[in-house]
Amino acid sequence: MTRKIKVEELTQSPIERQEIELVERKGIGHPDSLADGLAEEISRALCQEYQDRFGRVLHHNTDKIQLVAGRSSPAFGGGEVIQPIYILLTGRATRVCGDKEIPVDTIAIRTARKHLAKALINLDLNHQVILDCKIGMGSADLCNIFDRDALALPSANDTSFGVGYGPLSETERIVFSTEQSLLDLREKFPAIGEDIKVMGLREGDAISLTVACAMVGRYIDDIDHYVQIEEDIVQELTDRASAMTDRQVEIQMNVGDNVEAGSVYLTVTGTSAEMGDDGAVGRGNRSNGLITPCRPMSLEATSGKNPINHVGKLYNLISTLIANQVAEEVDGIEEVHVKILSQIGKPIDQPHLASVQAIIKEGRSLSSVEGRAMEIVDDWLDNIPKVQQMIFKGELPTY
Repeated sequence: MTRKIKVEELTQSPIERQEIELVERKGIGHPDSLADGLAEEISRALCQEYQDRFGRVLHHNTDKIQLVAGRSSPAFGGGEVIQPIYILLTGRATRVCGDKEIPVDTIAIRTARKHLAKALINLDLNHQVILDCKIGMGSADLCNIFDRDALALPSANDTSFGVGYGPLSETERIVFSTEQSLLDLREKFPAIGEDIKVMGLREGDAISLTVACAMVGRYIDDIDHYVQIEEDIVQELTDRASAMTDRQVEIQMNVGDNVEAGSVYLTVTGTSAEMGDDGAVGRGNRSNGLITPCRPMSLEATSGKNPINHVGKLYNLISTLIANQVAEEVDGIEEVHVKILSQIGKPIDQPHLASVQAIIKEGRSLSSVEGRAMEIVDDWLDNIPKVQQMIFKGELPTY
């Protein structure tokens, strides 16, 4: 069956030539990223369990996890958590197949503890967090759609769309890299917590980054030590970001601090979830790891959705893969936007529409890029099982 693929010229200025660009990234310890990470890891763990027991992935979605902040009393040299962080593991999963019952709750809680230990190295899992699992059964109609996949091609579980674009702009790369750099700097500056947010603004050729980073009190002696650590971190980040661009870069960190009053971004565990900041799946980074209001985006939460037939996951990831390959391989394209739309119950490799919108370089024509772009779309839709395997193995980040 011939797929409905539309390639058209996009008549707008590429992001790099626009005057204003906004880019945001939330780090792994941000409450929203914690919820995303827990959702995705639990989904992957269930996929593995289902495959081990039954030879295929069964219906599940764990994309409704909620995090409720605790209360803490941070202090230089220490501090304490007064009320633990509360995390509600919710969603839907197949609990019984034939005469076998799957220990969904046990798997979810074990996986959640493992992820939290990796994401928040200063969190005491025994005393500073409460895990509550309320994962229910899937609805009969969606389970029925899912179960058809055992006999034929996967059927879309929803009428929805996925969005991708490429290539990343210079500002987007710098914002992403800055959050990663902070994690790399933890060995040198152990006071760096994992709850990080980087907000990037480019005005013409001037890039300014506003960095929020939860600092861990046990590694800081006093307010003067805090200020010195912050200055050293900003210098390191500025050097790294400046090496990635010829544009001017300015970085500010924890701008909400009032040093004179002794009010600074201090935590016990390295996350604001210990005191006042809740989290939920889908409120953070999009599937490419960024929040980009100047680019096309889907509001679908990618993390925690099943990787077999949930288009809110698959189509966002595939759209990004397509966009990156088109931008890299198709000569004559400066920027590309990809949107894929499904219809519930229809084969997932036969979208209702796959749209490729390309900003074409001066001197080139739509006809010179259209054929190869369509081939790339077709190839990825032919290889949905490959994408599923990449998700199973954790090779495609979802947040």
